[in-house]
Amino acid sequence: MRLALASSRSLGGRRTGRALAAVMLAGGAALAQMPVLAAESRPSVELQLLQRMHKAARSLDYAGVYTYQQGSTVLSTQIVHVVDGTGERERVALLDGQPREYIRHNEVTQCLLPDHKVVLKERRDSERFPAVLFDVGDHFATLYELRLQEPSERVAGRKCQVLELEPRDTHRYGYRFCADVETGLPLKVQTVGPQGVLIQIVFNTLQVGSKVSPEALTPAWNTKDWKVVELPVEEVDLAAEGWRIPLPPGYRPLAQVVRPMKAGRRVKQMVVSDGLASMSVFIEAYAENGEQPRQAGLMRKGAVSVYRKRIGDHWLTVLGEVPSETVQDLADRTEYVPLAVP
Repeated sequence: MRLALASSRSLGGRRTGRALAAVMLAGGAALAQMPVLAAESRPSVELQLLQRMHKAARSLDYAGVYTYQQGSTVLSTQIVHVVDGTGERERVALLDGQPREYIRHNEVTQCLLPDHKVVLKERRDSERFPAVLFDVGDHFATLYELRLQEPSERVAGRKCQVLELEPRDTHRYGYRFCADVETGLPLKVQTVGPQGVLIQIVFNTLQVGSKVSPEALTPAWNTKDWKVVELPVEEVDLAAEGWRIPLPPGYRPLAQVVRPMKAGRRVKQMVVSDGLASMSVFIEAYAENGEQPRQAGLMRKGAVSVYRKRIGDHWLTVLGEVPSETVQDLADRTEYVPLAVP
């Protein structure tokens, strides 16, 4: 995705060069049109709000409790996010179910499992609410119709502006954001399908700025004597290994890695996104003996769609908060062409 953004900036530079050349050739009359050209090159008001939300989630100090709701499932989470001279620091604590915390410093995340006195440590980017946007560029307008709604709403005691994203095709769901008027921080995000709201994540309480204490980043448990397990992540080039994975329009690869699993298994994973919607493609060896039989086909729970099939000596699984047709189409069009051995 970042490569796509870099390409768009490069193309933008060439357009600017051609515009300046035209001005020089046409003379003073063309100069009068330059303010108009400059205005047209600015992002729309809707896109500017998306960019502001993306920046706010990464750069502000905030702390609060938010609720995740999908169908009958309702879960509460506490989050503390602080930016200092070392970068982003974050503590995320699950308040329902088994106790668990995530302590993040930039791209390094530690998962604390108090029941087992284990810390799982790995490198991965943040993808938790309110940082739900991977990046924001001009391509959003080609994938979604962006609409600001009036009047503003109120969430967690704060006034927020509603922005709707309606998909222009069937490869993704729609979204509804409510962004804090004062800071731009997303206060509520809804994933919307043809049947209505599929997922809602909303702040119940929130503090922003100087009211947030860095001391709140301290874990709830003393992990001094806990076992630390580092989860190695190895980069992989699936195309070079013979995999042909045709992505839906607007989706770009974010990462391709190999992850170790139990019993010595290794799973290859490709993460793809359009900047908001995302999917994971998992590839692992097929085994007939000594393994629990797996179920091929389509499964769906709420907004999450999963499609699994066998390709040669491999299991291919596509998972994402996208329409079921999207994961199935991606899997069915994926091919494995083993490389010739010299």
